[in-house]
Amino acid sequence: MIVSEVLIIFILFISAFLGEAFLIKVFRERKISQVMKSYGPQSHIIQKRGTPSMGGILFMLIAVFSITLFSSIRTITVVRGMELWLLPLGCACIGLADDWLKYRNDSSEGLSSIRKFTAQLVLSVPWSIWFFHYHGIAWWPGLAIESPTIGIFLLVFVCVGIMNAVNVTDGLDGLATGCMILSLSSALLLLHLPGDLSSLVITGLVISISFLWYNAHPALVFMGDVGSHFFAGLILVCCIYSGYFLALIPLCFLFGLEILSVSIQLLAIHLFKKKVFLMSPFHHHFELKGWSESQIVHRFWIIHGIGIFSLMTMFHFILQ
Repeated sequence: MIVSEVLIIFILFISAFLGEAFLIKVFRERKISQVMKSYGPQSHIIQKRGTPSMGGILFMLIAVFSITLFSSIRTITVVRGMELWLLPLGCACIGLADDWLKYRNDSSEGLSSIRKFTAQLVLSVPWSIWFFHYHGIAWWPGLAIESPTIGIFLLVFVCVGIMNAVNVTDGLDGLATGCMILSLSSALLLLHLPGDLSSLVITGLVISISFLWYNAHPALVFMGDVGSHFFAGLILVCCIYSGYFLALIPLCFLFGLEILSVSIQLLAIHLFKKKVFLMSPFHHHFELKGWSESQIVHRFWIIHGIGIFSLMTMFHFILQ
């Protein structure tokens, strides 16, 4: 069985690695690239213009492919695989719609904020109700959330929040991808995941590691909203199916800081007519301070790793 699993991991990695290279070639030929935001750092407009986007489309294909492979050795059934991948794939579809509108309209703006938020609610509300009804939610193994109202509200809130948090983090080459590798590796090592969830996390790791080869600075491709939304759904499924809801806090440490910086900036502007950061999310603040892109990415990876280790250690000490 171990030999079979290693072979499957190898097949998935080669498929993801070569598939992304092929996708980059196709996107370049068809000029499917990221339109940079005019209000973002000016260096991005110059340096990243023309870089292919929507590389996260391949994530969806590899996820579906993994169900077939892992079901062949009975690590996971097809039905169970489809259930586990339902949310990541659904989140990815929202991101894909946003990316496609950007490409079609040759604009940095896709779905309007209200339309994207509505789409996220349309996905997360019924899914959260279904999940709580059939599986329930636990803060930590042995600490169940009894109230359906509280459980469903929290799940919807976190689902929408993580989609946006990973999305805003994906603003520098390799930043979100590297953080996701740290998060998924930590989940695999520190959480007690059953075989089916391990297959899910391993597939996510294979996808993110192979993608980082092309997404590291200077990026040859961006994952797009389709990729960031996919990863958001993946890390959420990993935590709630395993019964470690609170593990989302350490595993999404940097993603949380990034979306928090956006919230703080918006509140400061609207309430006090002042900025806290030169630009948000706050990785752009450090760019404008003169840090190089590689410096920011590498240091943020370190911060994310420290956050994961510190908070996971604290939660294990307190809750077990």
